[in-house]
Parts: sequence; C-alpha cells; structure tokens
Amino acid sequence: MIDWHIKAESFGSCNCDHWCPCQFEGDPTHDGCEGLDAYRVIEGHFGDVDLAGVVAVSLYSWPGPVYKGGGTMQTIIGEGASPEQIDAIERISRGEETREAANIWWVFHAMSEHVLETLVCPITFEVDIEARTGLIEIPGMLKCVGEPIRNPHDGGPHRVQIRHPEGIEFEVAEIGNATTTSSGAIKLDLENTYGQFNMLDHTGEGPVHVVGG
Repeated sequence: MIDWHIKAESFGSCNCDHWCPCQFEGDPTHDGCEGLDAYRVIEGHFGDVDLAGVVAVSLYSWPGPVYKGGGTMQTIIGEGASPEQIDAIERISRGEETREAANIWWVFHAMSEHVLETLVCPITFEVDIEARTGLIEIPGMLKCVGEPIRNPHDGGPHRVQIRHPEGIEFEVAEIGNATTTSSGAIKLDLENTYGQFNMLDHTGEGPVHVVGG
C-alpha cells in the first residue's frame, strides 16, 4: 500500500436537516442522501507526490441511506493540479491504497454503483471553520454557500459541534447552514440544509485521531 497523508480544511453539505441523522447512525432526513464535500490540502503526500494546495470536490447521490448502496459519485479536482496530483486525489477519493472501511472515502466509493469520470475545473474554495462560513464554486456548474445557523428570535448565530472520537471522517465538526445548486452530472438543489465545517487528517490506515500518526 502506498504511504499517503492528507491534512486539509473541509466544507460540505447534504440534503438532511441541520441535525443530520446519518451522523448518529440513523437514516437521512429524506428518503435519499445527496450532497458534496470539498477540501484544500494544507499538507500531504501520496508516495513522493506533494499534495499541498490541491483543491478537490466530491459529489454524491444515493437513492436511500448510504449503507444500502446504489449511489453515484464524481470527483472534481481544481485546475493547476499536476497529472500526478490528479491521479493521487482520484485514487484516494475512490478508496484506493486505503485499509478496508478505514475512512469516509473508502465507504462512499464502496457504496457507489456508478463512479463518474473525474473532472478538472476551476474551483473557488473558501472556508472558515470556526466562523462556519464557506464557499464552493465551479463556474456554470456548482455553487454551495455555507453560513452559521441563525436562531429564530433575533437571527444571531447558533453554534453546534459534533464530536466523533472514533469517526471515519472527522474528530470535531462545526455545524452550519448551507444552500447548494449543481447543474452537472449530479444535480443538487438544496436550500438551508446541513452544513459541515471541519479539518480532515487522514492516512491509508484511517483518520489520524483514530489510528495515530
């Protein structure tokens, strides 16, 4: 197995309500599960390939809960990545060079019946995890805007965290509100749904907070 490590800042969203049941081993708010996540690598490598600065987005759609499978996924990598970086991110996003079921990418790929062609596009990606703000934008294809949840009495920001000490994606995530539109192969039209802001710290053995590293 190729040695790899990614430490990245991440923002994503799905079609669940702000209290996404999937984070608690429940079924999604609605019948199916659809959404996206994006990240920018702060530091990382795949073998000898430096991954720092690479931006990637993955879109997903399942007809039911993720664990029932039958999904569709697509990875989009930001312009400026080298062919070697593109190959590395594509392989990581498909669960390759990863211990079985060790991280979210392995699981999502295993539950996806259809894996669409990886694209390389200009991506605008902004995230402030503590402030719960984010932007993912691909011109003519995708826009996702994240902000804090607003309380109903005066519109002030409401802060909530989810902790997963043994989670396969993150250790701590800030939860917010997101609105997403996508006109690509995986279409999304989500308004005021679950938004997630967190650090990723993964190796082929799993998240560093679980397996060490």
